Amino acid sequence: MQILVVEDDVRLAQALCRILEESGYKTDAVHDGQSGLDYAESGIYDVVILDVMLPKMDGFTVVSNLRRAGVNTPVLLLTARDAVPDKICGLDSGADDYMTKPFDAAVLEARIEANLRRVHMDAVQENLNIIECNGIELNAHTHDILRDGQNYHLEDMEFQIMLFFMQHPDSVYSTSELYEQVWGHPCYGDIRTVTVHIFNLRRIIEDQPKNPKRLVNIWGKGYCFLSRSKT
Repeated sequence: MQILVVEDDVRLAQALCRILEESGYKTDAVHDGQSGLDYAESGIYDVVILDVMLPKMDGFTVVSNLRRAGVNTPVLLLTARDAVPDKICGLDSGADDYMTKPFDAAVLEARIEANLRRVHMDAVQENLNIIECNGIELNAHTHDILRDGQNYHLEDMEFQIMLFFMQHPDSVYSTSELYEQVWGHPCYGDIRTVTVHIFNLRRIIEDQPKNPKRLVNIWGKGYCFLSRSKT
């Protein structure tokens, strides 16, 4: 695990790095906000420990710029500013945690470990949200679908149909069966809505929607999402 320490007090930065290295972390230290931003934007760090009162750029601005740049590395603010408005400002800027100086080394390490566990659990959950089949990735959290490097957002019922098919590949469902499975009740009226949604899905997941290779018709039986495309 690699930690970036951004602290203008050189002696304190060195002491922090020594404490962390004794616990098995690798560290880098810089001493102004602009350098902290430049280093953190590399994305190679697992945690950033960031002072607030820094030359060139304050810590709150560093965090805000990181988040705008899409860098989601956990940031722990470590500062002498202990007023409640400062803590609120720091967390609102995108920081994950806030500790005041003087600090207890054991508590600091515990906060670092807690943030690393959270990131790990978020990554695990994200993986659980991704369903992959036949060159398609479906994100069950965002309702986005990825095909050939292109990302598409599915409307609710199209997402529900796609999710059902990807959870039941190579199974054939008639239009009425599909309606009952996805909508949760039998269809007593016009089931052409299913056909419309299938048409829209094929426009997204097929190279040639009129000649589908993934979401196909099985003549006389119904629709089937193939785990391997037709040749």
